[in-house]
Amino acid sequence: MSEQQPEPRGPLSRERAEWAGNALRTVADAMEQAIHGKRRVIELVLATLAAGGHVLLEDVPGTGKTALARTLATVVQATSSRVQFTPDLLPGDVTGITVYDQRQGVFEFHAGPIFANIVLADEINRASPKTQSALLEVMEERQVTVDGRTHPVGTPFMVIATQNPVEQAGTYRLPEAQLDRFAIKTSIGYPDEVAMRRILQHQAEPPEVRPVLGVGTLLQLQDFVSQVYVGPPIADFITRLVEATRAMAEVRLGASVRGALMLQRLSTAWALVNGRPYVVPDDVRDIATAVLAHRLVLEPEAEFDGVTAEQLIGRILLEVPLPEENGRE
Repeated sequence: MSEQQPEPRGPLSRERAEWAGNALRTVADAMEQAIHGKRRVIELVLATLAAGGHVLLEDVPGTGKTALARTLATVVQATSSRVQFTPDLLPGDVTGITVYDQRQGVFEFHAGPIFANIVLADEINRASPKTQSALLEVMEERQVTVDGRTHPVGTPFMVIATQNPVEQAGTYRLPEAQLDRFAIKTSIGYPDEVAMRRILQHQAEPPEVRPVLGVGTLLQLQDFVSQVYVGPPIADFITRLVEATRAMAEVRLGASVRGALMLQRLSTAWALVNGRPYVVPDDVRDIATAVLAHRLVLEPEAEFDGVTAEQLIGRILLEVPLPEENGRE
C-alpha cells in the first residue's frame, strides 16, 4: 500500500481518517493470516500500538501470545526482540550494561533487548520485582538510565508482555505501578471450531506473513491519533467512568489519572481504526474494560466473593449515563 501521504496539518480530516482506518485494517487482515479467529484482539493491539501504549496478554499457554507479537512486528516492518523472564534475570539483562573497554580506556554502553520497536516480555511475572522495575522507566519515558547516563530507545516503542494466570509457582505478582503502565490488558483465548480447523489445515504449510506497512507510516498513524477530535461530552463521559471506579464499595483503589488519559487516548485510536476523525461514546465503551479493569484493586472481601474487575467495569458501563451529545464537532 502507498505510504506517500502528505504531512498532517491541523485537525484530522475525514479523508485522512478513512485512509488511516484502511491502513490499520490492512495490517489486521495480514495478521489474521497467522492469528485465526481473533480479530478483536488484533484490532485492540493495533489500536494500542497506534496510541503508543503497551499490552499485557494474560492467557493460558499455547493460545498464540508469542505468535501475535512476532506477527505484529513482521507486518509493520519493525525491529523486535524477545526476553524470556526468569527468576535469575537481572535488570541489566533487559536494559543493557556498561562495559569497560581496555583498549580505548573508556566505558561503553552495550544495549539490551529493550532497544527494539516491539519488545516481547515473555512470562513477565516470573522475574523478580527488582528486574520488573527495570521496565518502569522505559515504559513511561521511552528511555533507560544506566550508570547515570540516559539512553532513548527510539520510536515507535511497544512492550507486549505475557503472563500465565494458571501456574503461580515461581512467579511474582506484578505491582500496581507496573500494571498501570500497560495501556490494555486482554487475552487471546482458545480459537473457535472454525479457526481451529484452519490452524490444523495450515500446520503443514504455515501461511507466509508479509510486511504491509512501514515504520514511517506507523509513526504517521500515531500522529493522526493525536488529531482525532474528542468533544467535551466525551471527555466528561470518560471522567464520570473513572470517578465511578473510585466510588464502588468493592474497590479499594480505583483507576488512576494515567488510566483516564489512556482511556481517552485509546478511544481516539479506536475511532481511527474505524475510520472516524472523532470519538463517539461507543468507542469509549468498546475499550473501557480492556483499559480500566487491570487498574482496579479490589477489596479482599469482594475477591473472596468471586467479584472480578471486569464485572465491575461492566456494571459501571450500565450505570453511567451516556452523553446527551455524541463526540462529533
